[in-house]
Amino acid sequence: MKLAKTLALTAALTMSASSIALAADAKVAISDLNWTGAKAIGHVIKAIITGPMGSEAEIVEGLSDQAIISAGMDKGDGSADVWTDMWMPNQQGPWDKFIVEAKTVDHNQPYLGTQQMYVPSYMSDKIKSFDDLKNPEIAAMFDKDGNGKGEYWAGDASWKSTKIWQVKMKDYGLSELWEPEIISDATFKAQLKSSYGNQKPILFYYWTPEWIHAAYDITPLNEPAHTEGCMDLQLDGEDWLEVSKAGCKTPDAEVFISFSKSLETRNPAAAKLLKNMKLDPAVVNGWILEIGRDEKDPQDVAEKWVEENKDLVNSWING
Repeated sequence: MKLAKTLALTAALTMSASSIALAADAKVAISDLNWTGAKAIGHVIKAIITGPMGSEAEIVEGLSDQAIISAGMDKGDGSADVWTDMWMPNQQGPWDKFIVEAKTVDHNQPYLGTQQMYVPSYMSDKIKSFDDLKNPEIAAMFDKDGNGKGEYWAGDASWKSTKIWQVKMKDYGLSELWEPEIISDATFKAQLKSSYGNQKPILFYYWTPEWIHAAYDITPLNEPAHTEGCMDLQLDGEDWLEVSKAGCKTPDAEVFISFSKSLETRNPAAAKLLKNMKLDPAVVNGWILEIGRDEKDPQDVAEKWVEENKDLVNSWING
C-alpha cells in the first residue's frame, strides 16, 4: 500500500512539474492590427520567439479590436497576449485601466511617432493650415458626394485616433464644412494612389513611421501649438464628440509594445523579450517599406531581419 501511494505521489508530482514546464513555455498570442507598422512588429516578435528562442507564437488572425485585445491581456488566459503597436495618448483609457490601475498589463520602452493631417504637396500652395479649411471654396474642392461638405480621411472605424480627428475638426470650427470619411487604411491608400496619380484633392490623417512618406510628396497642415490643457479626450462615452476637447497639435506619440503580465509565469522568456524590446522608428519604417510598398511577405521580412541583427535580438532576449 505504501509503495502504491509513493508511486501515485511521484506520478502526481511528475505530472505537476510537467504542467508547470509546459505552462512556462505557453504559446504567445499576438494581435493582428490592421496597419502595416503593427503587422511588421507582430511578425518580428513571432520570428524571434519561434526562431532563436525556440518557443511558440501565433499572430491571431482578425485580433484587431483594441477592446478585445485589452480584455484578453487583462484576463491572462492566452487569448490575447501582445498589443504590438499601442499609441499613447490615443489609448489612454486602456492604459489607465489595465497598466496603471489593474496592473495586469506591462510594456516596453516606446519609440516616437507623429500624427498629423496632410495634403499632397501639389496642393500646399492653396492649403497650409487648418485656418485655410474654413474657406467654403476650399471645402468644395474636396466634396465627393455633392452634399456641400468636403471629405477628409479620419482613419479606420476601430481606431481611437479616428475619433480624435473628429474632435479636432469640431474644435477648429470646421464641422459645418467638413465631414469624416471612415474607411480602412487599405481603402484609403488606394484612394491616395488614385488622387495622387490624377493630381486630385485629398485631405487625410497619417502618421510616422509609414511608407507613404517615401512614396509620395505630402505636406502636413500647420496647427496651433500644443499647450497644457488644450486636449481633454473622453472618447468612451456616447457623447464623446461633445464632451471631448482637442483644439491643438497632437504631441509626438509614444508607441509601445504592451503585453499580458500573465506571460511572466506562462512564458517568462517571452515576457522578458517583450519588456526589453526597444524599437528604432527608422528600422520600423524599413520594415514598412518592404511589406507595405514593396509587398514582400511580412514573415519573410521579419525572419531576414532577425537573422541579420542577431546581436540586437540577443540583447532583447537575454536582457
